[in-house]
Amino acid sequence: MEAIGVSNFMPEHLDALLKQATVVPAVNQVEVHPYFTQPAVQAADAAHGILTQAWSPIGGITSYRGTGTSTFDDPAIAAVAAAHGKTPAQVMIRWHLQEGRSAIPKSVRPERIAENFDVFDFELTAVELQALDALDTGVRGGPEPHDITLEAYGRPIPEA
Repeated sequence: MEAIGVSNFMPEHLDALLKQATVVPAVNQVEVHPYFTQPAVQAADAAHGILTQAWSPIGGITSYRGTGTSTFDDPAIAAVAAAHGKTPAQVMIRWHLQEGRSAIPKSVRPERIAENFDVFDFELTAVELQALDALDTGVRGGPEPHDITLEAYGRPIPEA
């Protein structure tokens, strides 16, 4: 069995790949968090049976990129967290899971890693899911995928 995964593939990237590849990617890892949901990418992934995997799923990039309000301090996310006795991070991870995405939050602290796993004892309501979906600003925090080119970022990879 063959499997591939891709990262930061926009719908046009997927279309170009699928014209050439014989294997459909199993996963497309893209920036997705409450402030940037990429509905067109998620729809393209779903149309091809590709799992959307969120990098920066709890909006960590909104904290260190100085984009204004951090998802960790967002009043709407905090309200949902308080209603469930959970942290904003746990609410955002649960949001991803309930909407069918894979989420890979980054943490090196054991207590945060444990917190990130503690998301299976509550469920967000449809209204709460809609409230989180409504936070989408359409503003990317990470690099623009079209700017990631071999010319800009390419490095030689020695053949094995």
